[in-house]
Amino acid sequence: MFQSLSVRIFIGLLVGLLVGSLIQWGFFGAFLGHGIVVSASAVGTMFIHAIMLTVAPLVFFSIVTAVLELKDISTFGRLSAKTFGAYLMNTLIAIAAAAGITWWLKPGLGLHLEVRHAIDLGSAELPSLVKLLTDVVPNNVVGAFQSGNMLQIIFLAALIGLVVKMSASTYQTSVETFFKAGNEIMMNLITFVMKFAPFGVFALMIKLAALLDTSMFISVVQYMLLILLLLTFWIVVLYPFAVSLFTDVSAFQFRRAVQEQFLFAMSTASSNATIPVTMRTLIEKLKVNKMVAGFGVPLGATMNMGGVSLYITVAIMFAANAYGMPITQEQLPVLLLNIFLLAVGSGGVPGGGLIMIGTLISQLGLPLEAFALIAAVDRLIDMVVTSVNVVGDTAVVTIVDRSEQKNA
Repeated sequence: MFQSLSVRIFIGLLVGLLVGSLIQWGFFGAFLGHGIVVSASAVGTMFIHAIMLTVAPLVFFSIVTAVLELKDISTFGRLSAKTFGAYLMNTLIAIAAAAGITWWLKPGLGLHLEVRHAIDLGSAELPSLVKLLTDVVPNNVVGAFQSGNMLQIIFLAALIGLVVKMSASTYQTSVETFFKAGNEIMMNLITFVMKFAPFGVFALMIKLAALLDTSMFISVVQYMLLILLLLTFWIVVLYPFAVSLFTDVSAFQFRRAVQEQFLFAMSTASSNATIPVTMRTLIEKLKVNKMVAGFGVPLGATMNMGGVSLYITVAIMFAANAYGMPITQEQLPVLLLNIFLLAVGSGGVPGGGLIMIGTLISQLGLPLEAFALIAAVDRLIDMVVTSVNVVGDTAVVTIVDRSEQKNA
């Protein structure tokens, strides 16, 4: 039983939460408790850095290799259109569902919270579609990797893969061998790093439980329950049902396959950090073609933000209701369009959703202290949000893969 990595990660998560809770309740004393939290923070940070170290080269090599393994260039166009379209549709459905349910239930209405102090979020602008598109093309190769800009890395890798694929050079075979070997090395490196996942998760959970401020939970319990119920429905019902409807994988098989991925995403709260685990889940457990997974997963970690979309939509409408400034029917279409642009451009980093919420609070003229209300419980919600994002990536890529198999 304990040979399973997902089981060991789950044990690390539970024990870490227990130790962190004991620290917060003062069982270890102030001095020892502080030392444990500092040590756990260091170990957790090292583990996240080890995972993030693999992300950019993994994305680069996997995308180039995916393009090189295509039978012809037309396959790339079809695969891109299917994956891109599915991700956009998933995000739009999440926004529409969250807006409809929140509009109906009106969480936060009647709280009548008062403005007590302002929080300086700095100047923030909503991203335009033109800017999102132009920023895809990097002006500096090193800068794209240094900043971890996934869209730019994906563009660069796809471009190199296409050029090599169309090349008639005598060195083409050697170049293909180089990229495929690099992809294999990165997968082996990920397998090695993941052996330490239970310890990394254990350390991360100690810090979370020890420092989590629970004093504001009572005032936002309805808001939290609504978001968590929506996210749970998406991850337990909607995605498994969609996979069972369009593929030969049953809902039960899908839920079982994503357990390790779900727990890892819960602990890191980062779609990018979970890319290696998502790749392993798709290739080893769901038997997805390496080429399809190599293309779809990095793209999904950047733009498939179903969980973030649910979170942002409910959070903004809750904050508006709580402070007596509910969103009107005239404001709703513009709000939902902005949420879509923000969700797609938020990237797969921890706290990305909270940054987008802060931007919207500022732009919509809501009291800036509403940001503190949302931020108080963000870490808890963000863990589940990330899990929905990455399981959504797995669902979409699995469906696209089976669709490609039918066209083969």
